[in-house]
Amino acid sequence: MKPTLFVLAAGMGSRYGGLKQLDGLGPNGETIMDYSIYDAIKSGFGKVVFVIRKDFEADFREKILSKYEGHIPVEVVFQSINDLPEGFTCPPERVKPWGTNHALLMGKDVIKEPFAIINADDYYGRNSFEVMARELSSLKEGETKHYSMVGFMVGNTMSESGTVSRGVCETKDGVLTSVVERTTIEYDENHDIMFTDENGNKQLLDFETPVSMNFWGFTPDYFDYSEKRFVKFLEEKINVPKSEFFIPTLINELVETKTAEVKVLKTDSKWFGVTYSEDRPEVVAKFAQLHADGTYPEKLF
Repeated sequence: MKPTLFVLAAGMGSRYGGLKQLDGLGPNGETIMDYSIYDAIKSGFGKVVFVIRKDFEADFREKILSKYEGHIPVEVVFQSINDLPEGFTCPPERVKPWGTNHALLMGKDVIKEPFAIINADDYYGRNSFEVMARELSSLKEGETKHYSMVGFMVGNTMSESGTVSRGVCETKDGVLTSVVERTTIEYDENHDIMFTDENGNKQLLDFETPVSMNFWGFTPDYFDYSEKRFVKFLEEKINVPKSEFFIPTLINELVETKTAEVKVLKTDSKWFGVTYSEDRPEVVAKFAQLHADGTYPEKLF
């Protein structure tokens, strides 16, 4: 069975200043998602599932989904801050979505096979899809608790325009031993890479430190772990307005308790994305070059 690609496209795009999922950045108005879907098809994925917000469904179907018809089967699911387990009610002051692992939970009813999950607004490169598709396709039917992630060097994932969030990883023999979501990674005045720790102190990160760019590979049993952990998260933080249920939070717990193993997949792909509006011109130039050098055809679809 071919693996599924699950695309997180429900983000509010607050730092960028708009719905960057629908922003045309390629020479013919291609979105970053278009390149991801093209690379996924070429790499052997068999279906794409998008999680979006209901309020931009019409634009999404018209501008995005229509171009994939005839190329790969597509499904859409929706993330809402009111979609909570029985016994929980969203606080009236809550505006921010519940985070990436909550968005992932929206796919439980439509994904029954090994799947990869990516951000809609990140460019990952063809080779990253190839190594992930190869890994997921190698899993035995019914296999569980063997997950994977594509690792990128933090120095290849930075923005010159402001702070970024990354899952900072530690590995041993190609297997993940810990991942911690760091939300304030940035360059300092010497162009060293720094993050702010839990105590408010600045810490140095080596250029080659592996980080998660939210390109994970899972089997469907991960949904069950997510449901259980989300209840615990809500019990602790439902009244914290900006709290989020991150994928690395659960991954780290599963790894530390030896409940699951996460293989770190090496790739020669270079990540880039539009975190801030100031990043846009550079990304446009990069896509133009990728078409010019033949990495992509004149038109993707």
